[in-house]
Order: sequence, then C-alpha cells, then structure tokens
Amino acid sequence: MHTTTRKPTHPGEIIKYDYMEPLSLTVTALAAHLGVSRKHLSQVLHEKTSISPVMALRLSRAFNTTPDLWLNLQRKRDLWEAEQNPAGFLDVTPLPGISELSK
Repeated sequence: MHTTTRKPTHPGEIIKYDYMEPLSLTVTALAAHLGVSRKHLSQVLHEKTSISPVMALRLSRAFNTTPDLWLNLQRKRDLWEAEQNPAGFLDVTPLPGISELSK
C-alpha cells in the first residue's frame, strides 16, 4: 500500500482554479454548459460529491481533456481517504495459495 501524507486534490478544486477562474465562468454558466444542475456542480466544486464517469466525460469534452484525467484524480482522492481509516481492511490477509498464482 502506498500512503501519501498530503491529501490529493479533489477534482472540484481543479475545476474551480484551473478552468472556472481563468475563463471567468460562473457555477450557473458552467452547469448549463455541462448539462448538469447548478446544485450538482456546486457539490462537486465544494468537494461534497465525487466525479462520476458521466461527469468525467462531460468535463473532458468541455475542457478538451480526457475522462481518465478526472477519474484518476477522483480515484487518488478516494483511495487516500480510504487509507486514512484502515480499520476496514487491515485484518485482511492474502488468501492461501495466492502467491503461486502471481508467479
């Protein structure tokens, strides 16, 4: 397991500072352009909800990026958050015989 000490940046923060601010976009304008509700986009920007595959596709088209960019940012954030509360997985051990399969 690879643990980083710094919390990975949420995709909403990147949308805000790397796209909305330089382009002088409002939440309302960007939500309309993406075809999502203002409330949903606001939840993404305030890090209250995750980027879904559909949202990743919308963002990639609007910002001329790839959906993988947005999904990887979200994945890194989600894994980091899960690692901060390891109680749910620390007692899991490799299955007997699994090392022979990975050769």
